[in-house]
Amino acid sequence: MTTATRRSAPAPGTAAARTFPLGFTWGTATAAYQIEGAATEDGRTPSIWDTYSHTPGKVRNGDTGDVACNHYHRWREDVRIMADLGVSAYRFSLSWSRVQPTGRGPAVQKGLDFYRRLTDALLEKGIQPVVTLYHWDLPQDLEDAGGWPERVTADRFAEYATLAARALGDRVRTWTTLNEPWCSAFLGYASGVHAPGRTDPVAALRAAHHLNLAHGKAVQALRAELPATAQTSITLNLHHVRSLTDGAEDKEAARRIDALGNRIFTGPQLEGRYPEDLLQDTARLTDWSFVRDGDTAQINQPLDFLGVNYYTPTLVSAATGEGSHGADGHGRSDHSPWPGADDVAFHLPPGDTTAMGWAVDPSGLYDLLLRLKADFPALPLMITENGAAFDDYVDPAGRVVDPDRIAYLRGHLTAVHRAIEAGVDVRGYFLWSLLDNFEWGYGYSKRFGAVYVDYPTGRRIPKASARWYADVARSGRVQAADDDAR
Repeated sequence: MTTATRRSAPAPGTAAARTFPLGFTWGTATAAYQIEGAATEDGRTPSIWDTYSHTPGKVRNGDTGDVACNHYHRWREDVRIMADLGVSAYRFSLSWSRVQPTGRGPAVQKGLDFYRRLTDALLEKGIQPVVTLYHWDLPQDLEDAGGWPERVTADRFAEYATLAARALGDRVRTWTTLNEPWCSAFLGYASGVHAPGRTDPVAALRAAHHLNLAHGKAVQALRAELPATAQTSITLNLHHVRSLTDGAEDKEAARRIDALGNRIFTGPQLEGRYPEDLLQDTARLTDWSFVRDGDTAQINQPLDFLGVNYYTPTLVSAATGEGSHGADGHGRSDHSPWPGADDVAFHLPPGDTTAMGWAVDPSGLYDLLLRLKADFPALPLMITENGAAFDDYVDPAGRVVDPDRIAYLRGHLTAVHRAIEAGVDVRGYFLWSLLDNFEWGYGYSKRFGAVYVDYPTGRRIPKASARWYADVARSGRVQAADDDAR
C-alpha cells in the first residue's frame, strides 16, 4: 500500500519517543456485518451471520447485526470522525450479500452505490479506502449449497471479486481478498462458535483449502480488472505459538498448532505447497483428496503485502489428560477448532488481560513480525488489525476514559517500531476498531472501538484512546508514557 499519511513534521522529543518512517500508513478498520445494519434494505439478503445470530442461543443476549452501529445510514458522520482522527486509510469490508444477494449473478447497483458513496467521501477527506472482499459474511444461499467446504464456493467468490473490482476499481487501489480465513474455516465449521455453526472437522479442513483457492482465484480476478498500480493482499490472524515448557512434548504441541493455525495458509499462499507435517497430523481425518492438481499453484499468487492481525499470543502444551481447547481464546465449545490436535492443551499466558480474557503481550507481535521476516524476507507487511476490548463506560462528565487501551496500543506500536528497527518491512498499522460494534458471538457485550457507541441512540463518543491515536497518526510518533487519558 503506497498511501502517504497526512502528518506534521516530527517535533523534537524525548529519547524515549519512537518516530515511524515517513509514508507509514495510519488507519483504522471495521467489518460490514459488525457495523452496517440495514440488514434487509436495498436488496440485501441474509448472510450466514444473519442466520446464525437469529438462531437462539448462538449469540450472547440474542444480539444480532440487524441495526448494529447503523453505519449504512450514518456513514457521513463516521467519515467525519475518521477525518478528525487524522488517519490516512480506512479498511472496511463489503457485504457480499449486499453486493450480490445470492452469491451468483449480477450485482445489485444500490448495494454498490453505497460503497461508491462511501469511497468518494473518504477520498474527499484524503483517506484511502482499503477494501476487504470477505469478512466472514457468506451469502446464506451459498451456505445452503454447501458453503466453504464445497469447491464451487471458490468459483463464486472469484466472480464476486470481478463484480467488486469493476464497480470500485476506479476508486480503490488497495484490495484484500479474505480476512482471517482460519476463523471462517475452523470457528465456523469445526467448533461452531462462528457462523455457520457447523462442527465437522473434515468440513473445516475442506473449507480451509477452498478459502485458500478462493483467495488465489480472487487475486487473479482482481488483477484482470484493476489498474497495474492496484495492490492485492490477504489478511491472516497468525498465531504466535509458544510452548509452555522447553520439553519435547510441549514443543511438539506448539508445532502442531503452528501447522493448523498458520502454515495451513502461509504454506500454499506464499510457498505453493501444504506442509507435510500438517498432512500427516490430519491423515486420520482426511487424505486431502479435495486438493486437485494445480490448486496450490493457483493459490500461490504474488502479493503486494501481507496483512497481519494480532491480539495476543497462544500458549500450548501437551495435554496431561483429555486435552483442552477452552483456553485458546476463540470461544467455548464442546468441539475443538483444531482438527487432529485434540491432545494439545491451551493455557492463559501470565499477566494482564483484556475484557476478552486475552493476555496483553506486545512481545508476541514483535516475535511474530521477526519470524515473518525470516520466513518471507521479500514480503512487505501491514498490521491490519490490532486493538483491545475493555469495559468502557461514559462517566458523569460525558467522557469515556480508557487508559488500559492507550497502554495496550502504546505497547503494541512500540513493538511494531522495534520490529522496523530490526529490519522488518512494516508499511502501516490499522487500529481495530473505529467503532464499538457487534462482536460476533459476544454480541454487543465487548467494546473494541476507539469511538464509544451508545447503541439505543447510535450516538458516537470518541474515547480518550481516539484522541491519543489521533496525536500518533498526525505526528507519526509514540511516546513511552504520557497523560493523554486524563
